[in-house]
Amino acid sequence: MENYIVSARKYRPDTFGSVVGQPSITSTLKNAIRSNHLAHAYLFCGPRGVGKTTSARIFAKTINCLNLDDHTEPCNRCESCLSFSENRSYNIHELDAASNNSVDDIRSLVDKVRIPPQIGKYSVYIIDEVHMLSQAAFNAFLKTLEEPPGHAIFILATTEKHKILPTILSRCQIYDFNRITIPDIEKHLLEVAQKEHIFAEPEALNVIAQKADGAMRDALSIFDQVVSFCGANVTYKDTIANLNVLDYDYYFKLTDCFQTGDIPGTLMIFSEILDKGFNAHHFIMGLGQHFRDLLICKDAVTVQLLEVGGEIRERYKKQAAHCSVNFLIGALQLTADCDIQYKSSSNKRFLVELTLVRIDQLEELLKKKTIDDAIATLSLLPIFAKMDTDKKVGYSDPASLDFPNPPRSTLVNSSVNERPVARKIINRGAFSTPSILDALKDDPKSEKTDRVAQEEGVQYSGKVAVKIFTETELIEAWRSFVNTIDAPQLKSALSAREPSLNNHWKIGYELDTELQFNRLTLDLKPKLQSYLRHRFENEAIEIHFKVSEGTSIQSGIPYTDEERWNLLVTKYPALATLKSKFGLDFEHY
Repeated sequence: MENYIVSARKYRPDTFGSVVGQPSITSTLKNAIRSNHLAHAYLFCGPRGVGKTTSARIFAKTINCLNLDDHTEPCNRCESCLSFSENRSYNIHELDAASNNSVDDIRSLVDKVRIPPQIGKYSVYIIDEVHMLSQAAFNAFLKTLEEPPGHAIFILATTEKHKILPTILSRCQIYDFNRITIPDIEKHLLEVAQKEHIFAEPEALNVIAQKADGAMRDALSIFDQVVSFCGANVTYKDTIANLNVLDYDYYFKLTDCFQTGDIPGTLMIFSEILDKGFNAHHFIMGLGQHFRDLLICKDAVTVQLLEVGGEIRERYKKQAAHCSVNFLIGALQLTADCDIQYKSSSNKRFLVELTLVRIDQLEELLKKKTIDDAIATLSLLPIFAKMDTDKKVGYSDPASLDFPNPPRSTLVNSSVNERPVARKIINRGAFSTPSILDALKDDPKSEKTDRVAQEEGVQYSGKVAVKIFTETELIEAWRSFVNTIDAPQLKSALSAREPSLNNHWKIGYELDTELQFNRLTLDLKPKLQSYLRHRFENEAIEIHFKVSEGTSIQSGIPYTDEERWNLLVTKYPALATLKSKFGLDFEHY
């Protein structure tokens, strides 16, 4: 029985012309050979499986070939080429730096460099994974790499160029290999399939190329795996089943559900996907990729960016024609938000389901709102969908819903002289002040009459509706924040007195020392201000610290460790000797 050889080895390139996806690098190397401008050291860097070591072997074979052809390719007939092909050449030396990374290994290599080649002009030393050499090995290699004998050429290969010393980089010509594109991988896989008398559907080869992530070696290994499963007929269905890849058909069916607002159908499709063992995070990323592909199909200029072919490309074009640009942009935003929140979510399935339902609502909301308002509504509110038996889904306009006023605090008593501060009537959400103000200014429902506003306890600042809260509530919130502070000095400074409430929602607080003012302003003011804005739902709240004129650091009250220490040293001078003898110092928060 004939020994089986994997495709990655059987179809490994042996000439520059057969290298896939690196035309600029192969052309440069061929021109250098043709003009006899060879450097003494090269560095080939790039991702795995893109042809670094293969190109190094072809380069070493070519420069030693005795009969180069007109295209600067090795003849594969001379003694030098034959010895290379049969792995018996003494002109080419390969070293794996992953397992030979010590100083002794490099010293042994340096000793071999002195020996001239037996056949050909050059002794070529290929060092793979060179970034794994130790620091001492790099240092031992520097001098030889800078000034090797005339017959010696070094080719270093690595996937992690940033780990190599700058002194090594400066001595080499650096070639950066790119990831191989999906069309190039598909074309090469098709050639391999034809040579092996295997029928392969273009869609199947496209899935393999995408799975390989730009690495030709990975693509050929995956191809062998699929052939072992499918036999001589590689189909799209068998390929996705073997590689556990989610079928494009699911994304197309989900998009149809999104267009019609079919929430039950969407959730059932997602449940089917999970039942087949697919990861929810991979699914939501794939859905985002699907929306991206639909978006680039909306324009003839960008459709060339679509990296699928055959029947699937036509399905993308057909479905893109039925999707609005605003819907696709909004769906991309919602899937991106879900991707960001996925790892931190305690209920990951619910998070994905909630995102799908929001995408279902997006088309309906876009009929009434702009895209920014629609995304803001879906991001702020839960699900506003009402299921019934007659229709698949019905909607309520979120802008028409009335939200109950939050109850006043029952923990403290209100007084007649309490000064009010305003609370905006907005929904909870992480939005910047300009976006909130713009949304409220553009909302006609926010322009209430003064009589209705007074009945509902609402005030206005310009066109922004605000609701009253009291100074007592402010004090209670202030104390709640203070209780969360770990630093005793800062906690004491914020507990010494109560904050005062001024006009235009400005909160004033007096401090005893400049040191307190500086530390609180730098460390706690942004957090405290953000806490109060979130609690009272009022982005206009501002905190102003000031140093009290009636007290100062000379009042005799020590606040910092240094002040307490100075007071103790005044009473007990021996402590200064103790501190100096043992080299003591303060711990700072």
